[in-house]
Parts: sequence; structure tokens; C-alpha cells
Amino acid sequence: MKILKGCNPQDPNIRALPALGEEICIMEQLEGFEGRLLQEAMSSPALSQLLLAMMVPLLELESTFVPTDQSELSPSGRKSGQQLNQSSGVEESVLISSYVHLEFSNRAWPQELSKNFTLPNALAFLPPRMLTGLYLTTECHANHSGTSLCTCHPGYQWNATLCSLYPDCWGHRSERDLCMCRSFHGPVPGYCQLLPPVPANLTLDSQLQMHGDTLNLILFKKEEATNLRWFLRHSKKNRPIILWPGTNVLQTSNEGQAGLRVARMSRHWAGEYESIFEAQGFKWRLRQVVKVPLQEEEIVRLPDALSISCAASTGFQLSCCIPLTTAYTATWSPGEDSQASLQKQWDSQCFVLAVQHCPAASTTYTCTLQSRNLPPFTAPVSITIIQDGDTTCPKDFSLIAWNVTKAGFMAQAPCPVNKRGVVKRLCGTDGIWRPVQNSCTEAKILALCLKAKLLLEGQGKPNEEVPRILNELQGQVGVASTPSDLWEMLHTVTLLAKVVAESSTELTDSALKDLLTTTDKILDVNISSLWTLAQAQKPSMGSDFLKAVETLVHSLSPQKHPFSFSSPNVLLQSQLLRHSSPPGYQMPFSTRPLLQAWIPWHSLAPLVHNGTNISITSLVLQRLDYQLPSNYTQGLWNTPYTTPGLVLVVSITADGQAFTQAEVIMDFEDMNGTLHCVFWDHNVFQGRGGWSDEGCKVHAANASTSRCICQHLTAFSILMSQHTVPENPILGLLSQVCIGASILALLICLVIYRLVWRAVVRNKVAFFRHTALFNTVICLLVADTCFLGNPLLPSGYHSLVCLVTAFLCHFFYLATFFWMLAQALMLAHQLLFVFHQLSKHLVLSLMVILGYLCPLGFAGVTLGLYLPQRKYLREGKCLLNGDGVMLHTFSEPVLAIVGVNGLVLVIAVLKLLRPSLSEGPTVEKRQALVGVLKALLILTPIFGLTWGLGVATLFDGSIVSHCLFSILNSLQGVFILVFGCLTDNKVLEALRKRFRFPGSLSSSSAISMVTNETDISEHSKERSEHASYEERMAD
Repeated sequence: MKILKGCNPQDPNIRALPALGEEICIMEQLEGFEGRLLQEAMSSPALSQLLLAMMVPLLELESTFVPTDQSELSPSGRKSGQQLNQSSGVEESVLISSYVHLEFSNRAWPQELSKNFTLPNALAFLPPRMLTGLYLTTECHANHSGTSLCTCHPGYQWNATLCSLYPDCWGHRSERDLCMCRSFHGPVPGYCQLLPPVPANLTLDSQLQMHGDTLNLILFKKEEATNLRWFLRHSKKNRPIILWPGTNVLQTSNEGQAGLRVARMSRHWAGEYESIFEAQGFKWRLRQVVKVPLQEEEIVRLPDALSISCAASTGFQLSCCIPLTTAYTATWSPGEDSQASLQKQWDSQCFVLAVQHCPAASTTYTCTLQSRNLPPFTAPVSITIIQDGDTTCPKDFSLIAWNVTKAGFMAQAPCPVNKRGVVKRLCGTDGIWRPVQNSCTEAKILALCLKAKLLLEGQGKPNEEVPRILNELQGQVGVASTPSDLWEMLHTVTLLAKVVAESSTELTDSALKDLLTTTDKILDVNISSLWTLAQAQKPSMGSDFLKAVETLVHSLSPQKHPFSFSSPNVLLQSQLLRHSSPPGYQMPFSTRPLLQAWIPWHSLAPLVHNGTNISITSLVLQRLDYQLPSNYTQGLWNTPYTTPGLVLVVSITADGQAFTQAEVIMDFEDMNGTLHCVFWDHNVFQGRGGWSDEGCKVHAANASTSRCICQHLTAFSILMSQHTVPENPILGLLSQVCIGASILALLICLVIYRLVWRAVVRNKVAFFRHTALFNTVICLLVADTCFLGNPLLPSGYHSLVCLVTAFLCHFFYLATFFWMLAQALMLAHQLLFVFHQLSKHLVLSLMVILGYLCPLGFAGVTLGLYLPQRKYLREGKCLLNGDGVMLHTFSEPVLAIVGVNGLVLVIAVLKLLRPSLSEGPTVEKRQALVGVLKALLILTPIFGLTWGLGVATLFDGSIVSHCLFSILNSLQGVFILVFGCLTDNKVLEALRKRFRFPGSLSSSSAISMVTNETDISEHSKERSEHASYEERMAD
């Protein structure tokens, strides 16, 4: 065996060799004219040869090349006999190096060996020199196969060239390896070189970083540095972790310096930072230690408060736990009559105080945590002694032992082994235990989630860590037993998807198989019960998981195609498409319902003709659609739907770039009910996702097959409902005819007002009522006109006319309802405050503000919010987009107004049903019934209450209900003409007088909408109130 061992070049003494049978590379310094070698050696039968590297000072030489016994590499990449340093002048020396092999026989050597030594033959032409120093640099161990493991002594190192050509002594190639040990098969091609001064300085702003701070490490370079890498070692027991530019890490480099910036510091970023680089032909490593103090929220007290019955329990135990990576010591006070101990787990350490006897009175125990040069932390735990007469919850041994607890206190218990968290149970004020709150999570799952989180922030190599985490995660699905377990697993997959997207990592087939296996287990029916509880805390977790799986599946390395996977809940087909011909790419799946999808030739032809490498991946996830939120965009009417139990994800990658525009045809067999072809849109509903039918259409392929055609690639499915909006052209035609009739009626209404206005507004109440009705007519006329002319306009955001039409339509429809609200509020005031008079100017101002400024605010805010996002217009129309926009800015205000107007109508009906104080019972009942019927007939259309039928269509989506809804609301103008104008006695009387029609109208034939304030009799208060009420209610 050969052992390479070096000597300290600063030590003038002769080095002692630990063993014989070694090949030793020795640096020598020659001075004077005599050569002499003095060496001490330990006796060993294995010593075979010495390698000497000589440094020789030569006189009177300006340029000298000194050959060696054999040609070797020097630290700087020159041959070992090449001149390393030179100076000219008499009696000046030049340092050279050379190998000298000393052979030893297999016998014991004395403790000291002294003999003369002369220069090699190649140096014989030079004057003799005296060898005064002999220094070991390298030590080699050779095995029977001829492999030498050569290690450098301190101060020496293999140069970067040799380091890159040969593996280390363990057969590895590491970015952190400083070339201190190398493995050579055959002759050793050199020796370790003397290191020059360190060519850089590593500085940082402060070794103590507070939570949330930004760490700045700066490497000041004195020489050119290459291959710079940054590492973090959390503790001496942990291996260093390479840092990459994640969400928290920023690496910079320029000519004079390089930097590392770590944002949002936490205890997970504390430790020893290493900067490894190459300079002057060597590899260098510089270190700085960074500390982050403990945070108060990282201290876990179990329990944080305790109530105890001294009669039932004589002692108790308190725990104060902190992360294992923090260097803190703890003391408990008071500490009398108790015993403290330290319990370590793989990720935490707990300072436990076992109190032997119950204290005499309620007290507070304090855990004080201290660390060198850091302020201490205190964690108090209050102990309440249960007194006689206190309400308590009794002992309960269901699953967990719950001791006697005082009412109003939260009892706490540790989680089972290998779980983290706390189990809590509230003792109610009535002395009855409340349900158990279990937040326990598998420690291994938490560790994987934390590793994925730190990987995203910048710790570790994504191409190594992502497959490793996926492999470990699939083994944890089977042990998941709580909603938090499920959520942490899904969150881990989501974090890994973000890592893959940020780092452009390509997954191997084994890593993808681990992911799909995990997905299959997560979608299994045995774990589905955890979804409901977990989604209560995180409603979008199903959508986030779908997006993560899509991202990871798309990251399969192109070299791994074709790839297929089949399990009960996950089916995947992936292949490369180099050429295609009609009918294109087909994807059959044996699912329930049966599914077959294909991409037509005309969608793939442009890519194929360009000569690009196309990979097509199709993924079916069964049961995942059950876990997605029940969110539906415009066009689906928020009707309750059912899904077939599968989601199809299709993706096309052309030369590494995702291709999203392609036609996909999907055939679903044995589908019942009215169908909608949909895809999952991750961007709607504030990022929670929802089903959308944009770009997708349903076609009936045959009696048993339903066909969906979509013009883009994403996650598809199909919605089934017996209550959906019927696609009937007759319904649209009927709406247009009714709106046309409404416009005509509104024009007639305006003409009537032009003729009789002065005659019908002779008092304030009539003026208020007809002013509100007149503005309602104007707003509804403009809104209906914009709506009816909408199909004739060019659609799209590029058309200013289209945008103006959509805005006006939105504004004037809202204004119509706000003016209806103004009428209802006026009627409510007249009914509830009979003798209270209002100022004409004040009421008119308030009506204008309510009727125009309020809807203008809604319409303006809608335009400002959604137009920049290009979500303002409905696709292909100059109308407000129904994708959440119409719901929040039109439907909700309208339904609120309809609700208020309905309440006013109820008040009017109750007033009409109130017994008359002066008339007999028979007349009273008959007049009350007639008044109620007339009020319902007149006020329902004027108050816009027919729009309330829109709620009914959500539960009954038949063609009849939708036709009824369209007719009643499209004829709104006709109703205003009939019930707002033609049933008004004053209006009819004014028309009769203007056109001189004979006859008169009975004052009791209709509900008068005009109040004659002089009709109130002062002689009978009851009669006056009744008469005034009927007139104001009618108005």
C-alpha cells in the first residue's frame, strides 16, 4: 500500500514518517554546496519508495530550466521541473522542484536514517548545493489493484486541473470537494502543491440576523474567481446544502465581488455559510456563521394553561419545547418539589418539569430560555386550582385521558408518537365536554412539506430533491389519518410544482411514477372522508392540487417518452409525435363513463410541418372532480350540477414550449341529463378556480354518446344537470319581440306625460310619484334600446362603441331599479308617516342621488376594475361579462332592491287589511280584498318584483320557467304604461279633458295615485287618517 503524506514547509526539523512502505512526495530546499538527506522513519516492512520534490536555490542564473527525473504537473499547470520563481544577481537563488524516488527494501529501519544526498543526474551540470530542508506534502495508500489514494497535508492541495480529472478517494465528484484527496489508478501524476495566500475575503453585515431580515454576504475577490458556489450547513451534524436562486435567494457576481442575499430570514436559514470557488489554480472555501434568535411563536407550551383538581390528581407535568437547531438552555421557576429533565426528538427538544405535588393555590410556572449573547425568553404557564363548588367536566378516557377540568378551560393533550401538534378539548360552561379538536400531523409529512418549502426558497438542488421528496411522500399517504395530514401532503405537491416551474426541472420516469402513485392514493375512496374536513379550512385545495399535478406531469423529460401509467384513479399516456396523418392523435381510456378523445390533424399539422418534436400527454384523474369547489362561471347559471367522476388533462409540448391552442374532441358515453362541456379555469373566483364553458361546445354524436369540442388545452370535464338554461332560439326571439313592445310602450308613456304632466302633478305626493315614474321610463327606454341594438354592433375591446354600449346598458338598467326603489321608499313614507310632510327640494335631491349617482358608482367601479383585466365584456357581445362581474355588480344590487320593494308591498297589503273604524264589517272586508288585489296588480310590475323569478329558475330550469321569466321582464315597459299611466284616474281624466271625451271616472274604480291634501276632514280624526292613507298608498 502507498501512503501519501506531506510535511510542513515551515518546520525546519526533519519530519517523522508514520509508517514505511509509502510513496512520499517531499519538498526540499537546497542551500550551500553539499547535499545531505536526513530522515526519521518508523520501522515497517512495507515501505517501498520516497518521492522527493526539491526546491533548489541556484546562483548566477537569469533563466533556468531544470529537468526532473520524470515529467509531472505542477500546481499552476506547468511541468514539475519548470522554473517556478526566478530572481537574477550574484548569490541569488531560484526555487525549482523535482521528484526524487527513494526505494526501501522490506526490512526494519532504524529510528533515524542519515546519509549524503546528491542532486539527480539531470542536475549534475550545476554546482553542488546543500539540502537543508525536507518537507512532506502528500501521502498515498496503494491497494493490490494498483489504485492509489493520495491525501494532501495541511497547507497543500491538488491543483484544480488534476482535481477535475480524477475522483476523490471515495469515488465521488462533489462541488464541495477541496481536492485534498484523490484516487489514481496507476502512476500518481503529481503531488500536492503549496497553497498561495487566500485570494478573497468573505464578509457579512451582521452575524446576528433577526427574523424577517435580509442577509447580505459579500465575497471580495483579489484574484479572478470562477465556479462560485454557495452552501449552508445548519449544524455540524448536517451535511451542507447547496443554494440556488429560489424565492428567498439572490446571487450576484461582478468583476470585483460576488454576493449572496437571503430574504425573509428565519431559523431555517441560520448556520454556517460556505463560499467555494476556484482561483489561482486551486479550490477555496470561505465560511461565515449566521445566527437567528428564537421566535416567541416557536416556543410550544404543553399545556399553555392548566386547571387541576388536587383531590383527583396530586401532580402534573409541564413541557416547554423549542426547535432542536436552536442553542438554548431552560430553567423552570418555581422549581421546588419538582424534577426537570430534557427530552429530545428528531426535530425538537422539550424541557419537562414534573411537579410532584399539587400547589396550595393557583400559581404561574415560568420556563426561561437563555442563549449566549441573546435576550432571554419567558413562557408562562398558569395553573388554576379547582375549588369546591366549581363547575367541572369529569374525567373522560375516550381515546385520550382527559382529567377533571374547570368549566371554561381548554384541556390539552400531546399527540401520539410520531405526530406533531396538540389535541384540545373545551370544557363548556355547563360542565359538558365539547368535541375534540385534533390538529395532529404526521411528523414525516411535516418534514417533507418543510423540505419542499425550503427547496422553493432556495435550499437544495431541485433536480435531486424533487424526486427524493416524491419518492418519500408516496409512502406517507397510507398513514394519513387527519385532515391536516391530507392538507400537508397536498401542499407539499403544490410546493414541488412551483419548484419545478421556477427551476425548469425535468422529471424522470421514476419520479413521475411516484407522483402518480401518490395521486392515486390521495384520490382513493378510503381517504375521501378527509377531504370534506380539510376543505373547510382550505376550500381551494382541490384546485391547487389539480394545477400542481398538471405542472408536474408536463415536466416529464422528453427523453422519457413514450410513458404510460395505469391505476384505479389515474391514467396517463404520453408519447412523442414525429409525424401524423388523419385522423390525428387518438386517446382511448377505459373509464366509467367510457371516454375517447383525439386531436384532429388540422391542429397538429402546423407543428409537424415545422419539424418540431411534439410530445402529447393525456391524463385522466378520477374522483378529483368531486373535490373541486362548486364554482360556475357565467353561462352556467349557478345551477347545481353533477360531474361524471373524471377530469381529462391534455397538453402538447413543442420543442420544450407548451402549446395551448388546439382542438380537442371528447366522446362521453352513457351520459344523462342536459350536458355542458367545461374546463377548470384556475383564474376565476379570486384564484379559487371554477368551471367554465368558454371555448367549449357540446354536440350529440349519437343516441348514446355526447361529444365535446374545445378549442384549447386544459383540464376538461362535463357537467350534467336537469335544470340548465335551454338553448332554444325561440326563447331569444321571444325576448327580442317583447323588448320591442316594451320600447313602443315606453314611447307612448312619454307622449302621455308630455300631454298631461301639468294636470297630474298639482301636489307634492303626485309630483314625487310621477317624477320617479318618468325617470324610470327614460332609463328603461335607453337600456332596452342598447340591449336590442347590441347584436348589430362590432364586439370586442377594440370597439369604443361596444364598450360605451355595454356601460350604458349596465348603468341605465341599474338606474331603472334605483328609481323603482325611490318610488317604493316614497310609498313607505306615506304609509308609515301619514301626517308628516316632506320638503319638495330635499326629496327631489335625494331621489336624483339615489336614482343616478348610486348606479353610476356601481357602473364606474365595474368599468375601472374589470376593463384593465379584459373581463368587462361578454365574449362576442357588447354586454357586461357574466363571469362573476354581472353577479356582483348587477344581480346582487337588483335582488337587494327587489327585496326592499317587496317589503314595502307587504306593508301596503297589511295597511289595506287593517279594519276600518267607520264602516260595517261586510263593506270593510270587500273593500280590503279589492284594495289588496289592486295593489298587488299595480305595484308588482312597477316595483320590478317580477325579476325575483330569476331565483326560481335556479331551481326549475325548464323551458316554461325561462320563457315566463323572459316575457315578464321583457314587457316591463308595457306594464309601466298600463299600470303606471292608464290606471291612474288623474291621468285618464286629463286625457279625457284634453281630447274632450265624454263620461267620467268613478273615484272608487281604481286606486288613486294622487293625494288631495284638502280632502282630509278635520272633524273626524279616524276618517281623516283612513282617507289620507288610501290616497297616499295609491300614490
